[in-house]
Amino acid sequence: MKKKIYYLFIFLLFTVVNFAQKNELGEVTIEELKEKQYPTDPSAEAAILFEKGKTYFQYDTNTGFYTLTEVETKIKVYTKEGFEWATKIVPYYIVGNAEQRVTFTKAITYNLEEGKIVKTKLKSDGEFDEKKNKYWSLKKITMPNVKEGSIIEYKYTIKSPNYGIFPVWKFQYKIPVSYSSFDTYIPEYFVYNNQFKGSYNPVVETDSKTKTFSGRYTAQKNNPGGFSFDRESYEIEYKEYMTSYTLKNVPAIKEEKYVNNIENYVSSLHHELSSVQMPKQAIQNYSVDWESVVKSIMADEDFGNELKKQDYFKNDIDNLLKGITSPDEKIITIFEFVKAKMNWNKFYGYSCDEGVKSAYKNKVGNAAEINLMLTAMLKYAGIEANPVLISTRSNGIPVFPNRSAFNYVICGVELKENVVLLDATSKIALPDILPFRDLNWFGRLIRENQSSTVVNLIPKMKSNSNTILLCEINENAKITGKLRKQFSDYYAFEFRDKYLNVNKENYLEILENKLDGISISDYKIENDQELYKKITETFSFEDQKNVEKIGDKLYFSPLLFFQMKDNPFKIEDRNYPVDFNFPFKDSYVLNIKIPDNYEVEFSPEDTNLFMENNYGAFTYKITQMNTTLQIAITFEVNTPAVPSKDYKGLKSFYNMMLEKQSEKIILKKKI
Repeated sequence: MKKKIYYLFIFLLFTVVNFAQKNELGEVTIEELKEKQYPTDPSAEAAILFEKGKTYFQYDTNTGFYTLTEVETKIKVYTKEGFEWATKIVPYYIVGNAEQRVTFTKAITYNLEEGKIVKTKLKSDGEFDEKKNKYWSLKKITMPNVKEGSIIEYKYTIKSPNYGIFPVWKFQYKIPVSYSSFDTYIPEYFVYNNQFKGSYNPVVETDSKTKTFSGRYTAQKNNPGGFSFDRESYEIEYKEYMTSYTLKNVPAIKEEKYVNNIENYVSSLHHELSSVQMPKQAIQNYSVDWESVVKSIMADEDFGNELKKQDYFKNDIDNLLKGITSPDEKIITIFEFVKAKMNWNKFYGYSCDEGVKSAYKNKVGNAAEINLMLTAMLKYAGIEANPVLISTRSNGIPVFPNRSAFNYVICGVELKENVVLLDATSKIALPDILPFRDLNWFGRLIRENQSSTVVNLIPKMKSNSNTILLCEINENAKITGKLRKQFSDYYAFEFRDKYLNVNKENYLEILENKLDGISISDYKIENDQELYKKITETFSFEDQKNVEKIGDKLYFSPLLFFQMKDNPFKIEDRNYPVDFNFPFKDSYVLNIKIPDNYEVEFSPEDTNLFMENNYGAFTYKITQMNTTLQIAITFEVNTPAVPSKDYKGLKSFYNMMLEKQSEKIILKKKI
């Protein structure tokens, strides 16, 4: 009862403090600086005490309406891990008439020193710009004199002449948020669609008022004796609609294992320009479908025109394909040629920067240049290849049909009813084995006639891993043996991506730690460089940890050092899918020779566990043949992702699997 009263008191105290807190910059108190932890999340490294934003329109007589977005933020830092929140990065567009400007003001760090509040203002050396690509730059600030217990505040303004680019407002972060609000002030001439993402929806309030904008124009007058041109002014009255979105006490979104991109599930607000109708002008509709989006991208000179160019590679491809008539062989030959010749400069995008000709000459290009080049070569060779627009995992899941929804392009080859996907930016990619950054739900394939179709980017085929182990346990609880493992598809891609450039000594240390500290010798690997073959690892090993000797008995898990020790799914509820990247099947056959003077006293029963909705299964079967135990194990997941509604079932399945794996085989010394 006392605990309940205590927690109720803490909750009420936090509520009162939160209600009384003034969400204004400069209102920092000694009590706030003394606070050692966030009341409702003591583990938080930092917390956003408030974040307020507003986007409103202003009128320029020369260029018309433009938008201003103002953001004010106050953050409390609790631990050293929270220092990263002292750096703020704001991306802004830098091209042509749509160029944006970002300005930081009121950037101050507050500390408590000898009982007094000490302020440190941001200086010019703490603010800088970084060009991301030819379209975007980053404005960065790093707050000064940040310590454990500091409070930092800043305000920034984004001026944008392009009212089609509306800021995304995040209500949720990886740290808790006490108060978040976003207000929009939109003239009646502009209509936006909006959509909420995430698990927490804000309180919405609306209002309107009458405003005016004015300007001057040149009027021609017919006077006696001739014409005159006079400057005259005008004033137009219009309605401005205000919408306020507010959320309080938003918990931190927690990183869990098997998450695609946590930002996809953050509570946030998105706007899309639907239409514009200025006074005495026809309505302009901007809300488009995906077909309209891909048509406009195809018409872009940095996309469609680059795709049509062929002169720069014709001679090379003609020589490359001499004597090759099979479509499948042509696809592989051209794909491997582009991968070998071209080097990706790590820039994303579906538009070319330097152009395909320049990229081909210099052997370096961005994602668009390399994969549009690949597509054009395949087309030239008579293959039905087309670009596939995608949004990478880091870019998130598209909310509205618009051009900025995509940030990457790959190649799709249509074969009968199947589309084979290719990404030549990766040296180790294969047909339908894409880099993990590409595996983000759906893409959009664009054909020459500007028709398009949805393409599923998620792997459907299972990647297989097969392990055969031959070993012997002696009376002193030591295991010695040999292991052979073979794996393919995404398992092989993952291995090459992580370890191809790691030296053997370092890799063996990683492998020994992964296998519960066994000692490995005589290690060999085959086909790690042969991309179209399965990788095979073989080695000898010694293990003195996974058999326990108590008296005249030996105890060990049937899975030895393959036993799963912890459930990766720890939280009670999960608001986003469990993403395994790809379906898989792991198979193990363990042949364990027991000491001649021992016999099996206890062996766990054979097991068949199944996930609900046929998401996967775990089975093992133990068979004894004289002094040898053969243990056959399979663990398979039939889907690349399990939806959040089935999370509890998945967690329960893992718990049952862990419990079963913890059961021991018991060997007893013969009398």
